[in-house]
Amino acid sequence: MSDTDAGKKGARSLTTAKHWERAALVAALLILASPFVYLARDNHAIRVVQQTEARFVGSKECRACHQAEFDKWQGSHHDLAMDVANDETVLGDFENKSFTDPHNGVSSRFFRENGSFMVETEGPDGEMGSFEITHVFGVYPLQQYLVPFPGGRLQCLNIAWDSRDSRWYRLPPYNVRDSGDWLHWTKGGQTWNGMCAECHSTRLRKGFDIDSNLYATSWFEIDVGCEACHGPGSNHVKWAEQPALARATSGNDGLTVDSGKNGNSEQINICAPCHSRRFQLGDNDHGPGKLLDKMVPTLLDEGLYYPDGQILDEVYVYGSFTQSKMYMRGVTCSDCHDLHSLEIHQKDNRLCLQCHRAEEYDTEKHHFHKREYQGKPSDGHLCVKCHMPGRSYMGIDYRPDHSLRIPRPDLSLKIEAPNSCSTSGCHDNKPIEWSAEHYTRWYGEKQKPHFGEIFAQTRRRNPESGPELIRLAGDGLLPVIVRATALSLLNGYPGEESMAAFQKALQDGEGLLRYTAIRYMDNVSRETLLSLIAPKLYDELKAVRIEAAVRLAALPESSLRKDDRIAFKEALAEYRQAMLYNADFAAQRYNLGNLAIAQGDSEAAIALFEAALRIDDLFYPARVNLAMEFNRRGENDRAEQLLREALSQNPQLYEIAYSLGLLLAEMNDYSGAAHYLGQAADGMPGYSRARYNQALALLKMKKWQAGAAALEKAVMTEPANEEYFVTL
Repeated sequence: MSDTDAGKKGARSLTTAKHWERAALVAALLILASPFVYLARDNHAIRVVQQTEARFVGSKECRACHQAEFDKWQGSHHDLAMDVANDETVLGDFENKSFTDPHNGVSSRFFRENGSFMVETEGPDGEMGSFEITHVFGVYPLQQYLVPFPGGRLQCLNIAWDSRDSRWYRLPPYNVRDSGDWLHWTKGGQTWNGMCAECHSTRLRKGFDIDSNLYATSWFEIDVGCEACHGPGSNHVKWAEQPALARATSGNDGLTVDSGKNGNSEQINICAPCHSRRFQLGDNDHGPGKLLDKMVPTLLDEGLYYPDGQILDEVYVYGSFTQSKMYMRGVTCSDCHDLHSLEIHQKDNRLCLQCHRAEEYDTEKHHFHKREYQGKPSDGHLCVKCHMPGRSYMGIDYRPDHSLRIPRPDLSLKIEAPNSCSTSGCHDNKPIEWSAEHYTRWYGEKQKPHFGEIFAQTRRRNPESGPELIRLAGDGLLPVIVRATALSLLNGYPGEESMAAFQKALQDGEGLLRYTAIRYMDNVSRETLLSLIAPKLYDELKAVRIEAAVRLAALPESSLRKDDRIAFKEALAEYRQAMLYNADFAAQRYNLGNLAIAQGDSEAAIALFEAALRIDDLFYPARVNLAMEFNRRGENDRAEQLLREALSQNPQLYEIAYSLGLLLAEMNDYSGAAHYLGQAADGMPGYSRARYNQALALLKMKKWQAGAAALEKAVMTEPANEEYFVTL
């Protein structure tokens, strides 16, 4: 073969190789493009999912693809959160059974009539009547019953079925005066639409109208379904219906809420709108977003929590869990609970041993309790007995405290907080000193300082608590809810250092701190409002924006920058919307009344305060502010009557006594003024101004010796106050 022939043959071989390379490339491109060519064919209706506004589709739509999760959910407390009353859902005995309330002596009867479930009991007018039960609420350890009332209301009967012991029993609260009390089962405190509904059904719309006082409440799904946590699912269903190669590979598979591998803060954003004591900013749309766009959690307030943060009232889980070291270190709800069945993953100590070393913690050297005591099994060795002591709510519903704290009998001695040794049912027959002695023997005398000691001192109105509260509020290693609580308590300790702490919190990355700072900053100058509060009109969180707008509402709009006026109007509209959503409660009518005062509308304010008292005549803030507004209008007789009523209902609220004393002094009743100012000063020993004003009233009466003695007490309380010295 010649070189020429060899060259031609090589060229042909090269050409053939390139041909196959091109053919392979074309084939590969065709394979990659084939799904799109397939989708583009005119005789096929399938298209790549386009994200549109998601709609609710119902839990049954999820079953085909998520059978295991659906099976876990079915029969869970979420699934059985609410239902129509029928033979399958009603657990209580309606075979003409009677129940006599041990707290008010009312005898009720449960019976059937024409297939309906009926109760004969005390009605809204105090007279006996028969009422039909249309819905059941919950399943274990109790089931409640709902009765339809005029105005679109469903009322929660105050007698429930104990499904554990198969008996009727009376629900708290027990201190209901009569049928006119807001807490009576026929009144607002037991109205399902506003008190319970949003957490027992999916996509609930409360539908309260402030003008008519009527409800048009509706739900998409009667119970807590899949979409309560995952959000409206229509886009996800569309995504799932596509051929595998046509499904979008981004966008969370069409799910509205990203419920995948979330951190604990993202996960608790899903759970907290129901599992918290809170103020709701509107209907829960079950969509994505930050927590303070949807609700504002309560802080560790007196009456709700013990000073050390242990649960007292029915506060659910959020406020406890977010205090815990577990939460601070990234533990999530799903680390302990199956999110579909709601059951815990493991029984006994095995749950905690998922993370904690058994050889260190599941031993007698750690917990000092035997598995058997006097020949019988003992549960003293269980982690939850020491670290999750609980309380019973709704009479029989035991709920563990999720702050997962180390037992501190020493705090029980110092601040009267409970401890698990005495409250877990183990050693409640022993004095606290006995528990403290054993604890010290086992773990040593040295104990870390606890924020509860400072909160307890503050609740006792200790005048020295201010610096410690400032320290707590600024301590970034503490739980945010603890820092925010300290900030709220700092309101009672005005001064330059406190104002600096509030200003620092306004710049914090935690929204709850920014919100709390705005809410509790008092005596704020116009300059501070404009320089520090006005910028918060642009905050990313709704709760912060609307609180800033309320604080700025007292200023002339012209004092705001032109751009800020637009943001102010938008945020104030958001605030009004939130208050109107909750205007079936006295507190929100009160808030709207305060806004009316800030904007100079006295008539509207009075009407709103009076409406708040018609809802709940024991809501004293509305009575006090109504009195203040009458005083401002010169109607002091009406103001005095209101303050006396408020003080009679709340004799422990010494701030009301102080206001009454000042009013009586203004009316030249110095004897009455001295009495109530003295009462206020005795009840608020750290507030020297009350004692000083008592002294002035006594001096007006020419009671020189008593006045001087009161002045000396004021000086001793606040030695640096020059005014007190000069007067003395």
